[in-house]
Parts: sequence; structure tokens; C-alpha cells
Amino acid sequence: MLSGMLNKWFKLDAHGTTLSREFIAGLTTFAAMAYILAVNPEILSQAGMDRSGLITVTALAAALGCFLMAGFANMPIALAPGMGTNSYFAFIICLGMGATWQQALAMVFWNGILFLILSVTGARSKVIDGIPNAIKIGVQCGLGLFIAFIGLQKTHLVVGNPHTLLAVGDVTSASAVMALGGLALMVLLTLRGISGAIIISILLLTAVGSCVTFGGSFITVLPKSYVSLPAPIDQTFFALDIWYPITHFKEAYATVFTLFILDLFDSIGTIVGLSQRAGLADKQGRIPKLGAALTADATATITGALLGTSTTTAYIESATGVESGGRTGLTSVFVGLFFLVALFFTPLISVIPSQATAPALMMVGIFMMQGVRQLNFDDLAETAPAFLTLLMIPLTFSITQGISLGLLFYIVLALLSGRKGWEKLSGTTLFLGALFVLHYILL
Repeated sequence: MLSGMLNKWFKLDAHGTTLSREFIAGLTTFAAMAYILAVNPEILSQAGMDRSGLITVTALAAALGCFLMAGFANMPIALAPGMGTNSYFAFIICLGMGATWQQALAMVFWNGILFLILSVTGARSKVIDGIPNAIKIGVQCGLGLFIAFIGLQKTHLVVGNPHTLLAVGDVTSASAVMALGGLALMVLLTLRGISGAIIISILLLTAVGSCVTFGGSFITVLPKSYVSLPAPIDQTFFALDIWYPITHFKEAYATVFTLFILDLFDSIGTIVGLSQRAGLADKQGRIPKLGAALTADATATITGALLGTSTTTAYIESATGVESGGRTGLTSVFVGLFFLVALFFTPLISVIPSQATAPALMMVGIFMMQGVRQLNFDDLAETAPAFLTLLMIPLTFSITQGISLGLLFYIVLALLSGRKGWEKLSGTTLFLGALFVLHYILL
């Protein structure tokens, strides 16, 4: 009976998926993004916030965001406090500008309100339509490179170098061998059509890590206890200085605008890229549920600020669940439930090492780069901006930077191409270009 109800609510048959496949996809996505339970509190605590309470806040914000995405848009995209924006919150707004974390939470809140207003009006569709299809393809492929690059970094296959910026790490180390071996295993299982290839590999690598050492300790470190009680959130719950951006508009407007730009285009880029990969977009690249997805994203940011965390946004790690077969919001529901369960098993969740999840990120990168086949390589005016977009996303560690630079390059090429190029530019595209120029000036 429950299976039938879930099938009806989430339209599993219509999306060509099953309850078990959605469960595996949810577990896979959660395993790939569970690190946020440790990383987000560590970053935000630098602003003076209670670290133990932030673990609970992070899990609650992620679970609520996932449920909102499932209920509003029925899409297999998980939400959680965003990486990058949490660093901007702690190190730039609080430590750099001198704002209190209560004032910073208020700026996140009002950014969410602006985003919600845009999402529930016709303006949202115009923004999406203003982004050329070539840029959207570039975003999908750029996300693939971005997420694969994160995986390479996590396992030290790619390391920093003061002379060449990047260099290859020690490929003979236990960490690198585990990561490459895990990637090979995922590819082989996928080629054999085995369902859950990614999560199976993650679990096997976690087990192997308990027998392998790296840097003087075992890669998988077993916890002393497996159960924990959630820490209270009374220090951050509704602690934001909600009227600060209004009473101190001159000091706050530029920061709120920057948060808005980062939130809007990071969300658009992630949702568009993942939806195209999941087959949720039509032939013109349009996504029927995009408005609802952005509404869920905006609402999650607002509620997250009230709980006491930085911007909540769509996670590119959702791609691991998509590649595991997730096609509906039921995947997001399972991710949210796993975050709630994790509140009581945080020590056990933290066992999963980066060497186990990194191959999944690299595997996803392989899948998402397949979108490059949709580009028309006979039209350089299309492929050049798309290439710049996909290149800048991983190199700048920012989806927003990739979209903005790619779109501005697209506009410049069109303007210099004469009448034929001018016909490609809509008023919305030019408006977005002006918005990005203003963003760079303020930033």
C-alpha cells in the first residue's frame, strides 16, 4: 500500500524509476554530501557560532531543504548549507567586514526573501530564458569538471604547486590507489549494469580503508561510539538581527546583492545541469519544474537562516544520485531522512573517508561531460562561450563566475558579429549581462 501511494505521489512509473532505485539514489547522494555535517559547523564556528549546535542546524536545514525540493518540484536534487557561501559568510562578512554572525544571518535571510520574490513571479522564467542554450550546456559540463576536480583534490591526486598552480600528487600512495581503484570498480560495475554501482563501491572502499594506512593512520578510522544525541540549537535558533539590512541599508546592500547573485546563479546552474543530465529538460533545454525548484531553494535559504546557518542551496553531489537512477523527489526525501537519522549516528557517518566518496565524484564528472556532444562545433560563436563557461567553473571554484564570464563573452561576440549576432540577443540576456557587470563593480 505504501509503495502504491509513493508511486502515485512521486509518479515513479511515469519517470521510469522504482522505490528501491530511489532509495539507493538517496543513500548514494547522502554518502557523497555527508561531509557537510562536519565541514559547515567547522567553517561557521570561525564567526563565533556554537559548533556543536551547528551540527544539528546543518542536518535540520539539509533535511528541510530536501523535503521542500521533493514537495515543490518532485526533483532528485538535495539541498544543504552551501560550500563557498559558508566561507563567504564566516571569513568575508564576519571576520573581514566586522559584521556579527547575527547580522550576517539577517543578510542571508533577506537574500532568501529576494530570491523567493523572483521565484514566485514571472521573472524567474525570463532569467532562465535569457541564458543561451550553449551556456546551459557549458554549465552542465563545467559542473562535471568541477565535481571531478573536487574528487581529485580530496584524494591528493591533484595538489597545489607554487610554480604551476597545480601538479599531480603521489599516484603510488594508498589514498591515490584507493581512489583510482574505486573509480575502476564503479566503471566496471556500471558497464555490467549493476544497480547501485556507486554506493556499493563507496561501502567497499570504506571497509578497505579500515585496513589501509595513509599519513600514519588508517584511512577509515572507526569511532569510539556509534550513537550520539543531537546538540541543542537554542543559541542560533531565531537569533538573527532581522532588521539590520533595513536599518543599515548603506552598509548591507552590497553584501545582500552579492549573496543574491551567488545564490541565484549557483542554484540555476546546478539545477539546470543536473536536470539536463537526468532527462528532465525538454528539447529546447527548458525545465518544466524549474520555477518550483527555485522556490524550494529560496524557501530553504530563509528557513536555514532562521535555524542559524548560511545560504542553503542545491548540491552538485546530487549528481551521484542521478547517476544511480534517481529521477523524482523521493530521492530527495530519502536524503532528508538520512540527514535526520545522522543526527543520532554522527560518529558512524563520519567514518566514510574522502577516498571512498571521491571516486563517485570523478565518476559523475565522466557522465556529466557527455553533454558536450550537444554543442554545435560548426558554430564557434556558440562553442567558444560554452567552452569558457565549462572551463571557468572548476578553475574559479564558482558556478556563478563560470556563468557570468561565459554569458558576457557570448554577448560581446554577438555584438561584434553584426546583425546576425544581434538577433541572438534578447532584452533579458542583455539585462543579465548588465547585472553581472554591476556585480563585478560592487565586488
